[in-house]
Amino acid sequence: MEEYISPKRKRIPYGMMNFADIRLDNYYYVDKTRFIPLIEDSDRFFFFIRPRRFGKSLTLSMLQHYYDVRTKDMFDDLYGDLYIGKYPTRDRNSYLVLYLNFSGINSELHDYRKGLDAHCRTTFENFCKIYADYLPQDALEELRAADGAVEQLDALYQACARTNQKIYLFIDEYDHFTNSILSDPESLHRYTGETHKEGYLRAFFNKVKAGTYSSIKRCFITGVSPVTMDDLTSGFNIGTNYSLTAKFNELVGFTEEEVREMLTYYSTTYPFNHTIDELIEIMKPWYDNYCFAKECYGKTTMYNSNMVLYFINNYLDQNAEVPQDMIEHNIRIDYEKLRMLIRKDKEFAHDASIIQTLVSQGYITGELKTGFPAINIVDPDNFMSLLYYFGMLTISGTYRGETKMTIPNQVVREQLYAYLLNTYNETDLSFDSYEKEQLASVLAYDGEWKRYFDYIADCLKRYASQRDKQKGEFFVHGFTLAMTAQNRFYRPISEADTQAGYADLFLFPLLEMFPDMQHSYIIELKYAKYKDPESRVDELRLEAIGQANRYADTEIVKSSIGTTKLHKIVVVYKGMEMRVCEEV
Repeated sequence: MEEYISPKRKRIPYGMMNFADIRLDNYYYVDKTRFIPLIEDSDRFFFFIRPRRFGKSLTLSMLQHYYDVRTKDMFDDLYGDLYIGKYPTRDRNSYLVLYLNFSGINSELHDYRKGLDAHCRTTFENFCKIYADYLPQDALEELRAADGAVEQLDALYQACARTNQKIYLFIDEYDHFTNSILSDPESLHRYTGETHKEGYLRAFFNKVKAGTYSSIKRCFITGVSPVTMDDLTSGFNIGTNYSLTAKFNELVGFTEEEVREMLTYYSTTYPFNHTIDELIEIMKPWYDNYCFAKECYGKTTMYNSNMVLYFINNYLDQNAEVPQDMIEHNIRIDYEKLRMLIRKDKEFAHDASIIQTLVSQGYITGELKTGFPAINIVDPDNFMSLLYYFGMLTISGTYRGETKMTIPNQVVREQLYAYLLNTYNETDLSFDSYEKEQLASVLAYDGEWKRYFDYIADCLKRYASQRDKQKGEFFVHGFTLAMTAQNRFYRPISEADTQAGYADLFLFPLLEMFPDMQHSYIIELKYAKYKDPESRVDELRLEAIGQANRYADTEIVKSSIGTTKLHKIVVVYKGMEMRVCEEV
C-alpha cells in the first residue's frame, strides 16, 4: 500500500523552477529573498554565473514574480512569510518582465539565428498580449511588422517607452550555444563571427544595450561561463559581473545551515533512521564545499541545491534509507563538452596537464579570471577558470600568491575521473564496465584485492601514451586514483585530502549504502623511475610498509572502517610496470 503524504508536510521541489508553483502548491522553499535589496543596491545590469543545476532558474523566477506588475495581488501569497514579505522594497511589482531562456534554442551555430528569432518572436508576442493594458494599442502590430529578434526587440522597448513603462529583462542561460564550441572545435570560427564585428548575437546584445537608454531599466543575465560575455563585451559593456562577489556567495545553492533546517523540518514530519548530524556527515563529502568568493574561503561553503533535494527526496521515498546512488543522473555535465576540455588540456605545452596535475597533486594554482575570449581557452589560467565556472573546481584559499583550486566533492570527482579515463584511449572508449564492476564487488565483499590491482596495472600499461610515460609518477598516481574512484562501494580519500602525509589512498567504505560489505583498504602507492636501480624498488617497498602501518593507526581510518576488515596494500611501480603488489 502506498504511503499517504500528509497535506501538512511540504513537498520537496526537486527539479522545479517555477517560484509560484512552489509557493502556492505547498512545496518547501529555502528563502533567498533577503538578496533582493542587495541586488537592487547593485548596478542595474547584473551578470551572474554559476554551475548547471545550481538553482539559477528558480532564483530568476523568484525575482520575476517579485517585480512583475501582474503579480501585485499575489504578493502576500507568494512572499508574505518570507524575508522580503516583511521588508519589501520600493520597486516591487513595478516592472513589465521580459524573460528570455536561451536553453531552448538550437545551439548549433549554423541554425542559431533561426532559433533566436523563433524564441524571441514567441516570447515578444506573448509579452505584448499579457501586458496589452500597459502598452500602446498598436504594439503587437508593430512587433509583427519587424523582421527578426533584433528589430523586434527595438520595436518592443520603444513601445514600452511610449507609455512610460519599465522593462526588467531576464536572460537565462545566455551562453547556451557556447556548448557547441566546446564540443566541436570547428565551430570556433563561426562562433567568432557571431560574437564579433557584425555577428547576429552581437547585434542582439547591442540592441539590449540601446534599450537600456530607453525602457529597459534593469537586466539580470545568468549562464555557466564568462566566455561568451567576454566576446560580446563591447556589445554589452555596461553589465557588472557579480559572480565572484562575496555578498552574493550564497545567492544560489544551500548553506549547511539551510540544509540542516530542511532536514530538521522533514524529521518532524517523517520517522528518520538517522540523526541530522549523521545525514550531514553522509551528504557533505558528496555535495558540499563550493566557494564562489575568495573572501568566503574558510567561512561559508555551499551545497549543490539540486543534489540536496535529490538526496532528501530519495531518502523519504526509500523509507529513510540512504540512496545507493548518491549522484543524480541529470547533473552529469554534458559528456562531449568535458571530453573536449580534456582533449584541449592534453594539448598544453607544459609538462603535466592541468587535470592530471589536479588529480595527482590534489590542487592547482593560478589566476581566477572573470572573463576571457573563447579563442584563448587553452591559456592555463583561462582553462582553470573555465573548470571553476563549470563547477569542477572550487576556491580553497591561496598558495604562493595565487588562487588555490581543488575538486569540491565526490560527485565532481567521480565525473572528472570517469571522463579522464575515457580519454586515455580515443578509439576504444570503454574500459570493460562489467569486468570492472565484478572486480569492485569481490574487492568489497570477498577481499580479493590482487585481481583488482592487476586489472588497474594492465589498463595503465595498455593505455599510457608516450607523453603519459614521460609524466611518470603524476600519471601513475592519477590513473590509479581515477580508477578507484569508479568503485561504487568506496569513497577514495587521497593524501591531498587528508593532509596527514601517510597513505596515498584510503578506500573509505560506504557502509551507510552497503552495510553488508566486508573489506576496506589502505593503498600505499610508490613510483620508481624506469632508469632507477632495482634496489630503489625495495627501498620504496619498505618505506610504503611503514607508512601504511602508521596510517592504519590514525583516527580517520579507525572511525571509518566499522566492522570491515582493513587491508594494507603496498604497490610499487617501476616506470609503467607494477613490480610490487602485496598485503602488509
